[in-house]
Amino acid sequence: MPRRFAIALILLSCVGGCTLGPDYRRPDVDVPAAWRLDEYQAREVADTAWWRQFDDPVLDDLIDEAISGNKDLQLAAARIDQYAGRYGIVRADLFPQAGAGAEYSRQKVTELGDNRPATGYQVTTDTFAVNVNAGWELDLWGRIRRSTEAARAELLASEEGRRAVVLSLVAGVASGYINLLDLDRQLEITRDTARTREESYQIFKERFAGGVISDLELSQNRSQYEEALARIPALEQAVTQQENGLSVLLGRNPGPIARGRSIDELGLPAITAGLPSDLLERRPDLRQAEQTLIAANARIGVARAAYFPTISLTGAYGSASGDLADLFKGPASVWSYSAPVSMPIFTAGRIAGSVREAEAIQQQALIGYQQAIQNAFREVNDALTAQSRTRRQLAAQKDQVDSLVQYSDIARLRYENGYSDYLELLDAERSLFNAQLSYTQTKGTLHLALISLYKAVGGGWVDAVAPVLGDNPGTAAIK
Repeated sequence: MPRRFAIALILLSCVGGCTLGPDYRRPDVDVPAAWRLDEYQAREVADTAWWRQFDDPVLDDLIDEAISGNKDLQLAAARIDQYAGRYGIVRADLFPQAGAGAEYSRQKVTELGDNRPATGYQVTTDTFAVNVNAGWELDLWGRIRRSTEAARAELLASEEGRRAVVLSLVAGVASGYINLLDLDRQLEITRDTARTREESYQIFKERFAGGVISDLELSQNRSQYEEALARIPALEQAVTQQENGLSVLLGRNPGPIARGRSIDELGLPAITAGLPSDLLERRPDLRQAEQTLIAANARIGVARAAYFPTISLTGAYGSASGDLADLFKGPASVWSYSAPVSMPIFTAGRIAGSVREAEAIQQQALIGYQQAIQNAFREVNDALTAQSRTRRQLAAQKDQVDSLVQYSDIARLRYENGYSDYLELLDAERSLFNAQLSYTQTKGTLHLALISLYKAVGGGWVDAVAPVLGDNPGTAAIK
């Protein structure tokens, strides 16, 4: 009868099990059919290392260094190992657990005689025992399966989190490098302007000494020279701070950063945004949010399973003997089996509270997923708009700089030939200086807009430059 009972329980676990809680289905998402700027539609987005299109080997090396040494990336990798271990722990509950034990004991019994209180005898007994044991919780209601599903989703979410770190890291290094080149160019323009104005100031001092110009013109010229000088320290400080920030991204201590091409020599990557519907599969932060939703969805089943009985099968078999030599051949065998059942009767609302909590967490994850999708669409549209408008702005500023160069040359000729006063020349040179700085800044802004676009659309290039799973057996097992 006991054997039949055990067999019946095993068959029950095989054919009668069910899984409580809702099965996951991807929520319906309102995906726009196209981006706001139709000229940038594309069927596919190349999953390539887009920053290489800047054609700057130094930038390529810096990004490789960052992927190897960045601390945030190392933390993300450690979190993957943590969740891989947790997944292995939870998944193990799906299978029977077995163990073995051995024991040696010595016992002494002393008995007093009835007629001789001061005398007696004693018996010493040795006992040797070995046993094997096994246990298995029958997952009749799917509690363990839902726990495993949740742990797997959390592991995958941690992988997507690392991919998101890689995506942000590459964009951060590229943006930091572009900003550095932009500051370099601004500093170069400012120093060249200061040097030219210093030469002009020396000439004006000679003219003033000869009585050719007034002290007003000399003062105006000197103020123009000092204006350029005053900008240099702030730009030098900005360069140093930019180098320090970029160094930390690379995993270094703050220090100087090598340069390759100037910002005027950098190439401009091609623009392909892909279709809006592709974004759900391309962006790691969206995939991470979805895995978080899957985990929360599975936790509802775990919470609901607490309403139902927990049934386990346990058994042990072994041998015991008073002589070690007879341990495995003596007649004394020891065995046991049981099928304990436990079921909640009164919990004062604890289980209902757990279910309500799990459902609320799932609802939060759903809202977070939907919000992340909306933000992703906004970021792509913003990046497309920014780079489109910035291209037009850059073209207009290039024409402005060319016009101001001509204006400055004419104003200098007019002043030197006595057709105008110095204020006209001063205005022309100041306008040219400011326009050159603005043009350089806009060129940097265009590169940054392109970087933002590539970050916004995500891409499969992440695993190519920074593999996530690698040889980790804990994560490879779920693939």
